Amino acid sequence: MKIAIYGYGNLGRGVELAIRQNPDTELFGVFTRRPPASVAPVFPGTRVFPAADVTHYKDDIDVLIICGGSATDLPGMTPALAESFNVIDSFDTHADIPKHFATVDAAARKGGHVAVISVGWDPGMFSLNRLYANAILPEGKDYTFWGKGVSQGHSDAIRRIEGVLDARQYTIPVQSALDSVRAGENPELTTREKHTRLCYVVAAEDADKARIEREIVTMPKYFSDYDTTVHFISQEELDRDHKGIPHGGFVIRTGSTGADGANRHVIEYSLKLDSNPEFTACVLVAFARAAYRMASRGDSGCKTVFDVAPVDLSAKSREQVIAEML
Repeated sequence: MKIAIYGYGNLGRGVELAIRQNPDTELFGVFTRRPPASVAPVFPGTRVFPAADVTHYKDDIDVLIICGGSATDLPGMTPALAESFNVIDSFDTHADIPKHFATVDAAARKGGHVAVISVGWDPGMFSLNRLYANAILPEGKDYTFWGKGVSQGHSDAIRRIEGVLDARQYTIPVQSALDSVRAGENPELTTREKHTRLCYVVAAEDADKARIEREIVTMPKYFSDYDTTVHFISQEELDRDHKGIPHGGFVIRTGSTGADGANRHVIEYSLKLDSNPEFTACVLVAFARAAYRMASRGDSGCKTVFDVAPVDLSAKSREQVIAEML
């Protein structure tokens, strides 16, 4: 199975690494909008091509993994490429997924290809676990907690504030809320009661730190709905103590069974990730395998993680999966 990477940032590098761990996959190459000579892949043998030339190789690529951003890249890239390739993306703007699905579905069906969107851990693995838990415990309540982990979008929002040189923002679950959910107490939780925001900021020497902190904690859609703490530190401290991109979280459903609902149950799925992009890349490669298999059977159109049979994700045969994992 020949996979190509379209877009080469943290996620693209993660896909390059993940392909090395899957013996049934082969990296065709990387397609980038930057000058190819300026891109330094993880492995010296990885070929780099201009993004504009990607359709020249459509007969050589089984699946194209699109490693762009959800805000401005993927809404245009995925439907444009789905007409010529089987594609995977990690579109993660939850509210816009139905619209993205419809656009990609039309393009994929026109080209006779399979496109799997919103692949990753949330949306993605967390989505699957929400669905399984809802199906099993129809009388119940859902909770999703993210963190502790670096939010790349929120960190970028801080860096855009005047006087900020660099920043990292961590999303942290409120432990008391998490404990209450795990105890089956079914609390009604506001946004502020579920998560806090912790910001580490490198400010310019002459910057007004009070103004920067005020702009952060009052920023709509990012920080204003949360208890937010801002720490100003040096660039050296940031580079030393906050250079990784960890993340993770919990999907929990609490429910009850029995004639009087007396028996309580808690379903919990959790992730603790040293590298958000590298883990997401591993999920993308597994679903690339599934897309290839679905396309080989003549399927087409846009799919989500809900539409993929678990057995299609594994490099092992169906017989091995049944014997070893069932």
